[in-house]
Amino acid sequence: MKYRLVALDLDGTLLDSQLQIRSETIEALQRVRANGVQVMIVTGRHHVAAYPYWHQLGLELPAICCNGTYMYDYRLGRPLTGNPLPRQQARSLLELVRKHAIYTMIYVDEFMAYEAESKHLKLLLEWAAALPVEVRPRIDRVPSFERLLEESGTIWKFASAGDDLPIMSAFAADMEQTLGLSGEWSAHNRLDIARAGNSKGNRLAEWIAEQGIAREQVIAFGDQQNDMEMLRVAGIGVAMGNSRAEVQACADWVTGSNDSDGIASALKRFVLTP
Repeated sequence: MKYRLVALDLDGTLLDSQLQIRSETIEALQRVRANGVQVMIVTGRHHVAAYPYWHQLGLELPAICCNGTYMYDYRLGRPLTGNPLPRQQARSLLELVRKHAIYTMIYVDEFMAYEAESKHLKLLLEWAAALPVEVRPRIDRVPSFERLLEESGTIWKFASAGDDLPIMSAFAADMEQTLGLSGEWSAHNRLDIARAGNSKGNRLAEWIAEQGIAREQVIAFGDQQNDMEMLRVAGIGVAMGNSRAEVQACADWVTGSNDSDGIASALKRFVLTP
């Protein structure tokens, strides 16, 4: 089977523990693209936080962002098809955030917003500050999420985090039962919340159908719960060696960790081997 698309999660997959793309991976992706295979980023990130890597790799395809909530075309400078949170639903979700005292960020329009700094945000801010200005994502401190929701044009998702996992789990259950929203774990202590039906797998399946690409012609890489549906959609779903057992169990292949040449070796095995 000749592959036509490589779909890549970012954190924990394409990116190593230092939030860098390994040189072996870059080289393998260059060879893949030279052979006519397209490469797409499929991430839980806001498009402004995915852009530095899209730019570094010199990609052309739109990126799937916020766990399938929308696609963003960097060449056109605008979002494509999407399914953001309705304002009233976002208001109700914020009420639950306050009720459970959960730390959160809200992804809107062209930036990510926070009310207070935390250790969960510290690394993100340090990463962004180290980037060249031209690719640096906008991460704004706002005085009030309530005001933000009223003034924003588009509300993509909430990104909540906490080290007290029972509290996080109680919040997730309350949110799903009360509001019918979709919560997906993008790390062991991080919950991404969007409209029900939004997922990396659904958005990827929709896009490849529009492009006339068969599922068997897609190879996808991921490491977290929010990647599992994407791995199932692809002809070959590859779990990273650093992923949890349930992610590895749903994959067709398990490669090395994100701190190894795992992606490069899988591409050589499945895509670059004649």
